[in-house]
Amino acid sequence: MTQHVTPPLVLIPESAPFTADQRAWLSGYFAALLGPALEGATALAPGEVPAAGPALADNGDAPWHDPSIPLGDRMAMATERSAAQKLMAAMAQQDCGQCGYTCADYANAIFLRKEERLNLCQPGGKETLRMLKKLEAEVAGAAPAAPAAAAIAAEAAPAAGAATGPSGYCRENPAEAVFLSRRRLNAPGGEKETWHIEIDLAGTGIDYAVGDSLGLFPANAPALVDTVIAELGARPERVVATRFGEATLRDHLLGHYALGAAPDGLFQLLSLLTSGPARRKAQALAAGEDPDGDLAHLDVLAALHKFPGARPDAEVFLEALDPLQPRLYSISSSPKADPGRVSLTVDAVRYSHRSRLRLGVASTHLGERLAEAAKVKVYLQKAHGFGLPDDPGTPIIMVGPGTGIAPFRAFLRERAAVKAPGRNWLFFGHQRQASDFFYRDELNGLKEAGILTRLSLAWSRDGGEKTYVQDRMRENGREVWRWLEEGAHFYVCGDAKRMAKDVERALIDIAAKEGGRSPDDAVAYLAALKKAGRYQADVY
Repeated sequence: MTQHVTPPLVLIPESAPFTADQRAWLSGYFAALLGPALEGATALAPGEVPAAGPALADNGDAPWHDPSIPLGDRMAMATERSAAQKLMAAMAQQDCGQCGYTCADYANAIFLRKEERLNLCQPGGKETLRMLKKLEAEVAGAAPAAPAAAAIAAEAAPAAGAATGPSGYCRENPAEAVFLSRRRLNAPGGEKETWHIEIDLAGTGIDYAVGDSLGLFPANAPALVDTVIAELGARPERVVATRFGEATLRDHLLGHYALGAAPDGLFQLLSLLTSGPARRKAQALAAGEDPDGDLAHLDVLAALHKFPGARPDAEVFLEALDPLQPRLYSISSSPKADPGRVSLTVDAVRYSHRSRLRLGVASTHLGERLAEAAKVKVYLQKAHGFGLPDDPGTPIIMVGPGTGIAPFRAFLRERAAVKAPGRNWLFFGHQRQASDFFYRDELNGLKEAGILTRLSLAWSRDGGEKTYVQDRMRENGREVWRWLEEGAHFYVCGDAKRMAKDVERALIDIAAKEGGRSPDDAVAYLAALKKAGRYQADVY
């Protein structure tokens, strides 16, 4: 006789931000707590969300989880979804980890009221922040009321964003490392300024793996800080108490507050200190409108220039600014080849707008302002599904133009250090071979040693016709397909909105042409690679 076993009642969905043990414990806790109220309730299949509660965000059920889809389109796709899913659709969809979460986990943390900060999505910027603020009322209305399961779970579990992890392993508790050196990767004549950065991890307790990223807390350029203070007409030595404690105005602006894109709160403040057309213009900017077509270029200093009659008190001014956020960089070293230190590959951002030089905060901090032996606050961001195959014999194909080469340099150094037998194929490209062939000697050495099986190069400014990595993929389509059919893992690192999508399109074309797949089947082939963990992306 077959015994019928009733499956345990699942009150916490698999998509909830808890471990399997936590979900099991919470389900049992709620079952005991709610008792008779659960009699007759239907057991849920694994992954199924309780019908009584709203669905949490989950990558597996998020058609908008694509960084190339504009925000408006993503929100339209989530129109009929739960509040948590709408919050996820507002994120930049890069799963970059700069906020300390994946996009889905950040959305769920906000929805479950365990994360109050709405400005952590660095790639989404003000566009994401505005949408998250707009959704706040909907989140409050849709959040489950106690004693519903999700609300009790939110109270019972520790806050992912608020909890402070071990030193060096979360943005809330960075470790202090030592800046060792910088080396220019571009030869004379290059239009870019790219640096190889070395940082000493001794004493930090940080233990990283290839594929991980390093978070770094930068400081604003002193010249910019001094110009902002002069524009305010304030004293740099004035001591101001803020959420970061007491410090001089200059020190606050150097290390605590962002001076990039002017936040809505600053425009709101400026609107209170002006009148007439200027006030209406500041109010429009605070609402995300662009009355003069210059919003994209209005950093904090430019905002002060735009409203010369509005000069807030220093303390109120600081309250209107966003905190200075850490920056994440893909690690370009291997702990097995480079013990005790970490390296980064960083493009220094510089451009002029209306005769004023603009600087990338972290990139120029690393590229020019940090002195050797200076202390720098860092933390490790573990990779989300981006790393070498478990089997060192598995072949890998890596596509990383520009600074996208960073994690693949790490991969190659790791495989060389452990003498992994798997074949390695790198697609690298940039503007000009003479000036922009990063790590040329190292890559050629790896090729001569048989570590780098194939090296395919693409230069967009050499010759009359621009050539990109996706063009080289198509030219070598038959071999790419053969490697994939032999079990190769495929990796891409770099620009999320253009290059990564072009690489995906090239891979779909290869599957269609060399694999004889229909267009729909070629798309399904790529989806299957992703699901199997054989297509991994580190995009930004």
